[in-house]
Amino acid sequence: MAKRRKKTDDLKRNRLLAGLPDEVLARLRTNLEPIQLALGQVIYEPDETLAHVYFPTTAIVSLLYTMANGASAEMGVVGRDGVVGIAVFMGGDTTPNRAVVQSAGGAFQLDVRFFRDEFRRVEELHRYLLLYTQALLTQMSQTAVCNRLHSIEQQLCRWLLLSHDRLQSDELVMTQELIANMLGVRREGVSVAAHRLQELGLIDYRRGRIKIVDRPALEGAVCECYQVVKTECDRLLTY
Repeated sequence: MAKRRKKTDDLKRNRLLAGLPDEVLARLRTNLEPIQLALGQVIYEPDETLAHVYFPTTAIVSLLYTMANGASAEMGVVGRDGVVGIAVFMGGDTTPNRAVVQSAGGAFQLDVRFFRDEFRRVEELHRYLLLYTQALLTQMSQTAVCNRLHSIEQQLCRWLLLSHDRLQSDELVMTQELIANMLGVRREGVSVAAHRLQELGLIDYRRGRIKIVDRPALEGAVCECYQVVKTECDRLLTY
């Protein structure tokens, strides 16, 4: 019994799962498998049939689009706020983007067939997943605007704040190369922006680790894109 309570407590570290009624969560619980996701691990590739969906608890997963020449850019991030694999309940089995672990940590995986059946059967799960999808689409569209119109420094601030919202720590383990791939910019640009934020006392950056030192100041330096996404997520993801 103690073991069962522990798993339920862990499940509720994911905001979407935590919002579900107890009887709905109880049905999912026996099929949710706890896993550890490693930094840089690929969850799925473009056009790959999805076998599982993933509910991160302490991990963060980046949704990336990779061009034919190998260049890539991040469209959105998923952490304890939601689920990786929305194509499964939006009517498709594949997606043209790839999902890569941005920050190592825990998650729960769920078989696609069971998940799809529950999505169709359980009204609360259906509604929560559609609300989450709307929030994720807002994040994706705002990311596209930000990457087109704002400076690398502002993009980095937005990216750090979105990541920080989905972590339980002030420290992110992240290389300049990975950040550059996420933002779709040159590594040198990330280096200049990160050192500038460090000079201002907003972050501490060294050896692939970024620690957020002054979050209020970071919020003051970011463009409006972060607040647009946060406001919409807070509005929709009340569950």
